[in-house]
Amino acid sequence: MTRDYAKKNRPPQRRRQRPKSQVPGWVWLFTGVVLGGFIVFLTRLTNVELPERSQPAPSKPVATQNVEPEAPEASNPKPRFDFYKLLRESEEIVPATEPSEQQAQGGSQTPPASKDEFILQVGSFRKASEADSLRAQLLLLNLDAYTEQVTLNSNEVWHRVLVGPFNNQSRLASARSTLVSNEYHALVLKRKKD
Repeated sequence: MTRDYAKKNRPPQRRRQRPKSQVPGWVWLFTGVVLGGFIVFLTRLTNVELPERSQPAPSKPVATQNVEPEAPEASNPKPRFDFYKLLRESEEIVPATEPSEQQAQGGSQTPPASKDEFILQVGSFRKASEADSLRAQLLLLNLDAYTEQVTLNSNEVWHRVLVGPFNNQSRLASARSTLVSNEYHALVLKRKKD
């Protein structure tokens, strides 16, 4: 028997399908939101009122008229801030470094002995047990810590945790850096020597 090779059973041809997009849908969503936000930003930026530019004065002299100068608006008085003056008056300038021995000895005038001492206040507590706990932690850091009991105007008793006293700036700075490196924030107090 003869065979017809022209009409051979062939498998049907597969259609070529387009490959799916390699970019996930959430990326398109995020891009759209960012683009929309940028467009809103630009539209709001164009709606901002810009200060008007003053136009140059005409070059020809204008006839002088009896025009009274405009008085500033009395309805909006300028606020006064007096605390800036008060702060300047009560400011205490503390030198950052101790003068070197050569400057103190070599100069014709020696600086007078300081009558002030510096103390670091690390905390203030209502309960004595909390103050003693902090004092113990500071003693473990090799700092001279002590507690002080203070009574305020309303008869409230507070227990302050203090470090010091310090007579020179280098010891004060050293103790302060130790406190900061151990995440304690201290307040520098200046007191008269007893």
